[in-house]
Amino acid sequence: MRSKILRNFVVRLVSLSLLSIGLMQASSAAMIGTQQAIRSEARDARITHVETILARADVAKQLVMFGVDPLAVQARVANLTDAELIALDGKLDQHVAGGSVVYIIGAVFIVLIILELMGVTDIFKST
Repeated sequence: MRSKILRNFVVRLVSLSLLSIGLMQASSAAMIGTQQAIRSEARDARITHVETILARADVAKQLVMFGVDPLAVQARVANLTDAELIALDGKLDQHVAGGSVVYIIGAVFIVLIILELMGVTDIFKST
């Protein structure tokens, strides 16, 4: 009687083990190169930068004015290739209003200093 119960238990255990073999998933791990890791980090940074610009209220308003859904734009940004993402990121930096205000103020200040040194203007009056 005991051997029959033991045999029944072993048969069930082996059957369950054989059935569970098909349920295991194979996983693979591999080393990635430094260049690949750097490219991945740079891509993530570019996507974050582009999404930050596209999330601004004035940009979203312009997109809606052009008939483009801002959510659709964000979905498409994720699917861009690296070259397309670099080009878009560069164009957004050039065209964003107020994106280079510091450079404009600096250029105006340098022009004013040059004009002052040449005696064309008298901005810094000495009293």
